[in-house]
Order: sequence, then structure tokens, then C-alpha cells
Amino acid sequence: MATEAKERSVPKPVFTDAEAGAQEFPSWTSRSYNYFTPRKRRATVYEDVTVDVQPDPARHLTQGWVYAFANGDAGYPQEWTALKSSNWHEYLDPNEEWEQTIYRNNANVVRQISQNIEQGRLAHAFANFNSAWVRVLERHVFAWAHAEHGLGLHVYTPAQRDAPTNMINNAMAVAAAHKLRFAQDLILYNLTLSEEIEGFQGSVHKEAWQNDPIWQPTRELVERLTGIRDWGEALFATTAVFEPLVGELFRSGFVMQVAAPHGDFVTPTIIGAGESDAARDQRSGRALFRMLADDAEHGADNREIMEGWLAEYVPQAVDAGRQLQPIWSQLSEKIIRFEDSFERSRARMESLLSDIGLEAPKEVKA
Repeated sequence: MATEAKERSVPKPVFTDAEAGAQEFPSWTSRSYNYFTPRKRRATVYEDVTVDVQPDPARHLTQGWVYAFANGDAGYPQEWTALKSSNWHEYLDPNEEWEQTIYRNNANVVRQISQNIEQGRLAHAFANFNSAWVRVLERHVFAWAHAEHGLGLHVYTPAQRDAPTNMINNAMAVAAAHKLRFAQDLILYNLTLSEEIEGFQGSVHKEAWQNDPIWQPTRELVERLTGIRDWGEALFATTAVFEPLVGELFRSGFVMQVAAPHGDFVTPTIIGAGESDAARDQRSGRALFRMLADDAEHGADNREIMEGWLAEYVPQAVDAGRQLQPIWSQLSEKIIRFEDSFERSRARMESLLSDIGLEAPKEVKA
């Protein structure tokens, strides 16, 4: 027998006045229970599975942190960065990354890279690589895997543990996964070329990273970044300084420009995947630092701190980037000048800092 469906409201529990003030949550009379205020009219899946998943005594964890370190620090101390926020929970990742997207997106990238490499092998494309480009590939392009691995394992991974909210942790965990997967992509590709190209020196990249003067300023800067214990400083110096002035300079400004004219249509697809990941990670970082720069209470202090970090790390990044210049000259086909590549990276960083609300240092101004 058909019956008319009627909306029933959930009975409101009876509390004392003090209890009611502590217990009320948004939408508590709704069939769809929610304990936070969504950014838009309805919560996204990203918000549902991310917001307040990590408890915080400032939000709902009334008994305080339930564990502490040996030195007495409990939970996720906000003192682990010099930056301050009136509400760390205000940050939401613009990419809306959560567990499912990590696996899905990375699986898609690995699948596409594997197909591209296999197609190159079936088409005998590797035999047509220009010999000078092969020497650059084995020594310099694969040296970049060490930078990616160092940043993923020793910058993003510890920083994602130290940040005070699950939303920030998630974004940095995704960035760590991107970096480590990209480093692995390069090394697996290196193994393929070692099999497909006669005389290919598959291990020379390690010697280049450790000893070649071209790479030593980059290596030194990466190692300095891995030694920063302030998670905000490590993230800022990596995403806002190193990536545009060194990472993008080499990946987009060199490899993506010169590979195809030297008979290589496979390598740009692998580097392009890493570049796409880096752009997503920078978008997340830019949103966080913009929030901190605009903070009503701490914004001025945060901007001063970030400007101090720029003064410290920009000269090192500029030096590292410029030291890579000889790589542009090791090919017979001069597709792009180093200065043109560096100018594009400089302009990119200036735009990024403008989005955050910071003035670019003199080293990167036009």
C-alpha cells in the first residue's frame, strides 16, 4: 500500500544550557549530520573525508592531546614553524586531494608513462636518439632523479607530519608521493634505455650528482632544504624558491624544449608528468602562504618572515640555476638559450610571489 513519504526531523536532545552551548553543531537537526561549516552550500567529498579527521584540542578534542613526545611536546605543536595563523583549519587544498585521488592520479600517470615507453621501444625510437643528447640524458637528465628523491623523502615527508592540520598534511603527503614517484619514473626509464641503447651508461648520473661542478650548487641547496626543521620554512623554500628557479628551469626550460629536436619524443612525456605534479603542488603551497600572508592578526609578521626566507634562499637558488648553464651548450642543436629559459623561470617566480602577496627580491625582478 502506497504511503506518502514525510520528512521527519531528528528530535533535539535535551541538554543543560552549558551542555547545549558545547554540543551544538551545524545541521544537527538534519538527516545528513555534519560537524563543520562547508566552504560552499554543500560539503564536498574532499571536505567530508579531510576536515577535522585529525583531532585538535582547539576543535572538538576537549580532553586535550592524548599523547606527547619525550620532551613534553604534545600532538602537533604550532611552534614547529615560525609562521602563525589565527585559524590553521581555514586552509583547504585547492586541488582537493585525498586518499582516493592520490592512488587514482598516480596510477593514471604511471600507466601513461609505461605505455609511452613501451611504444617508444616497439617503434625502435631509442635507436634514433641523437648521440649528443644520449650523453646529456645519461649524465644530466637522470641526475635530476636525486633532487626529486631528496625533496620527496626529506622535505615533504617530514613536513607533512609536523603541520598542524589534516588538510595541510594531506597536501604535503601528496607532494611527497609525487616527488618519489617521479624519481622512480626516471630511474625505471634509465633502466629501459640501458637495455635499448648500446653503450648507454646507466649509472653515470650518480657520479654527476655527487661530483660534477655543474650540479654541486643544486645538490648543496637540496641538502640544505632537507636539513630545515621548520616545516613552513622547508615548504616555502622548496615550492616558492627552488621549484621555479631550479626545478622548472631544468625540467621545462631545458629538457622539455630540446628533447624532441634530438629525436626523443619519450623523455618529454615523463618530465611533463613531473612538471604537472609540481604545478599542482605549487598551487597548494601558494594557497597556504596566501592565507598566512593575509591573516588578519599575523599577516604582517608572516610576510616579514617569508621575505627573510626569500633573502636567504633566492641567491642560493639563482646560483644553482645559473651553474646549470653549461648543459644548454652541450648539444649541437641550440634550440633555446639559457638566458631565455632563466628569464621565463624568473618571471614565473615573480608571478607566484605576487599571488602570495610578496614582493620579489631584486635577483628575480625584471
